Amino acid sequence: MGIDITGLHHVGHIVHDMGQAMDCYRRLGFTVAAPAYPLLPRVAGGVAEPFGVANAHVQFPRNFIELVAVIDDPGRMPGEARPTPLQVPDDRLPGLLAAIGATTANIASFLQRFQGLHIMIADTPDIDGIAARLTAADIDHAGVHAVRRPVETHTGTTMEPVRYLEISAPGLPAGRVPEGRIGFAESAPAPLRGNQSHTVHPNGATGLVECVLCVADEALPALTQRYATYFGQARDGRPHSFDRANVTVLTASTLGDLLPGERPAALPAFVACTVSVRDIAATRQFLHDNDVHVSPTGREEIFVPAKAALGTAIIFRQEE
Repeated sequence: MGIDITGLHHVGHIVHDMGQAMDCYRRLGFTVAAPAYPLLPRVAGGVAEPFGVANAHVQFPRNFIELVAVIDDPGRMPGEARPTPLQVPDDRLPGLLAAIGATTANIASFLQRFQGLHIMIADTPDIDGIAARLTAADIDHAGVHAVRRPVETHTGTTMEPVRYLEISAPGLPAGRVPEGRIGFAESAPAPLRGNQSHTVHPNGATGLVECVLCVADEALPALTQRYATYFGQARDGRPHSFDRANVTVLTASTLGDLLPGERPAALPAFVACTVSVRDIAATRQFLHDNDVHVSPTGREEIFVPAKAALGTAIIFRQEE
């Protein structure tokens, strides 16, 4: 297998209330860009209205954390939220409505399971190669799709083309695996990455470097085999660390060794994400000054417990 995965593209934190989530992340010292939500007519020729899900990004130079909320009451959207009109020919409107509706139903079902991380997307320079490799390994997926997402740059908002693929598990809806959504997205062009705004964070965060998955002890062998097919073999000496995608897998009985006091809301589940910081001592002091309680991890890092971060633990690691 070639090096077709280069870390995390993003993780998705699904929340009940976008405004509350933005306040939470800002209190933790992250810069959160204004959320965007789509406007689309429900019938051809109709008035465009909010539909689907809203998202906001905690942006780093190479990847991001996405905050996601279902649009069930537009009046609850933060005042800074940006509507994004979607233009589509009348004959394609029903198909787009159906696709957005399916995605929204997926997000809503994740939220019914628990509020927290449900999406993990790996970064790749070769999405077509990923698709061919997964097909050859008999891994179900819906093929490569192309979308455009708004990206804030120093010269204004630009629409970044994104090609992505989501893995599907037998017996589940398309794009679903037991732990949520797992997929791959093709890397953004280097010039765009270097021109992104909102990448400086008061807590000193510099990047998204890990996603932590917790599984039942008896499910570990099957999941390890599945993830090895997705992301390549784990590194020697760390049998459940899939370094290409920056995913660490823990069992329910060993989660407390890394994150003392943490309990998974469900199994399997993404329970934490890790961000690198320039100066861990300065990050600790910033959080202390904001009255945010942190605990030590089993790896001599610090973390904010899930109960204080809307269902997912946030780990802070000194960058290398």
